[in-house]
Amino acid sequence: MSRIKYYYDPKTCKYERYVRSKWDVTLNVLGFLSLSSILAVGILLVFHYYFDSPKELMLKKENRELKLYYELLEQEVGQLNTMMADLQERDDNLYRVIFESEPIPNSVRKAGFGGSDRFREIKEKGLNQEKMIISVSSKVETLKRQLFIQWESYNELSETAMNKEEYWASIPAIQPIHNEELNRLASGYGMRLHPILKVRKMHTGVDFSAPKGTPIYSTGDGVVKQVRTEFGGYGKSIVIDHGFGFSTRYAHMNDFNVKVGNKIKRGDKIGTVGNTGSSTAPHVHYEVIKDNKYVNPVNYFFKDLEPSEFDKILELASRENQSLS
Repeated sequence: MSRIKYYYDPKTCKYERYVRSKWDVTLNVLGFLSLSSILAVGILLVFHYYFDSPKELMLKKENRELKLYYELLEQEVGQLNTMMADLQERDDNLYRVIFESEPIPNSVRKAGFGGSDRFREIKEKGLNQEKMIISVSSKVETLKRQLFIQWESYNELSETAMNKEEYWASIPAIQPIHNEELNRLASGYGMRLHPILKVRKMHTGVDFSAPKGTPIYSTGDGVVKQVRTEFGGYGKSIVIDHGFGFSTRYAHMNDFNVKVGNKIKRGDKIGTVGNTGSSTAPHVHYEVIKDNKYVNPVNYFFKDLEPSEFDKILELASRENQSLS
C-alpha cells in the first residue's frame, strides 16, 4: 500500500493531499531508467576491464598451456642440441682421429637451411603465436640438418672403418725374417758405408743377416708386383704392392716361392735368404716405399715387437755401420 502524501497550501492555509501528475510519473520513470542504464553500463565496464568472459577465460587457459608446452619443447630442443654437440665433438676429436679422417668444418655443420621465405606459409596464416612457432620450427630445422650431416659422417666413418681393416692388414708391420733375439739387424736406414765402394751412400732399406735358405715372409697383405733376377744390384728380388701407397722390396734372395700376380697375406713365405747381386754376405735387404718415396722400415715394425723391443731395434738401426749391399 503506497503512502499518502500531503502538502501545506498557503492559499487555503490547509494541508492538501498531494496528487502526482502524469508528467511527474513520466519523469520518475525516465529518471529510474536512466539511472538503471548508467548502472548497467558501469557494471558491464567493470566486468569488461576486471573480469573475463568464459570465452576469454578459455583462451587465456589455452595460452597458458601453449606457453607451458613451448617451454617444455624449448627444454627438449636444448637437450637435443647438447647431445648433438657431444656427438659432433666425439666425431671430430675421437672417431675421425682414430680413422685418420679430417674433421667436418664448422661452416658445413652450421650452414643455413633456407632463405627468409622459409616460413612464409606460417607468416601468411597470421597466427597469434607466430614468433613462438617460427622460433621452434627454426631450431628443429637446424637440428634436422645437423642430424643429416652427422648421419652422413657416420656412413663415411663406417666405410672408412671397413677400409681401415684392410689397411691395417696391408701395412708392412712385421720384420721379414724371424728375429726373436733381435740380433739379425745388421744395417739400418740412412747414410751408411758402402761395402764395395767404401764411401758413405744412402742406404734405402735395412739389412737382416741370416744363413742362406732362411725363410723370408711378406710383411703385409698385398699382390706380388715384381719377381726379378739381375746379376748386380738387388740380385734376386721381389716387390709386393700392399695398396694404400705402400710397397715393399725383398732383395738378394736365394729363391722365390711366389709369382707375379699372386695375392699374399702377411706372414706368407715368399722365398729364402740368399747372397745374390751386389751382396757381400747372406742377408735380405728390405725396403718400404710409401707414395713412391723410401721410408725407414723400422718405423713400421710395431706388429711383432713389444715397446722395449721396438726401442732396441731403433737403437740398433741408428748405428752408422757398413751395409751388406
